[in-house]
Amino acid sequence: MKRSNVLIGVLTTALLAGSVSAYAASNGPGGDGPRGQRGPSFETLDVNGDGAVTMAELEQMGADRFNAADTDGSGTLTAEELMAARDAQEAERANKRLTRMIERRDANNDGVLSLDEMQDDRRASRFFERFDADEDGTVTAEEFETARAEFGGRRGPGRGHNGPEEASE
Repeated sequence: MKRSNVLIGVLTTALLAGSVSAYAASNGPGGDGPRGQRGPSFETLDVNGDGAVTMAELEQMGADRFNAADTDGSGTLTAEELMAARDAQEAERANKRLTRMIERRDANNDGVLSLDEMQDDRRASRFFERFDADEDGTVTAEEFETARAEFGGRRGPGRGHNGPEEASE
């Protein structure tokens, strides 16, 4: 019993201590994520709108995050509540990322993506530019492995591990 109380105490302290930095690193309100501004805007941090951010405002943000995660109102966080809070944050980030993808690719602005809008000819062109060494319109296994070895170390942020063109959206 004591061990579980200690674990909950450590997790609660970590949540409170890391809440502002995690919030700032997340795509929380005011943040545009990896392609834009990171973290909350000044206006979001300046809770009372007085033009200055105080330690009390940051602590209040942490308390608000704690209280939001404490779904049963017990004043403590269970592993299940922590997991649910993390899952909700990940779902919110995924929703924002997918919304940006639709906005970027929705050529006819109807709010949905067709197959044509989803297919990105630039990616196919870049693939052949990088992998089709003899420019014959086909990529052999040898060309693929050579190019993958050459470009493999040059993957930028967000790139996958199976080749330079595997990027998450």
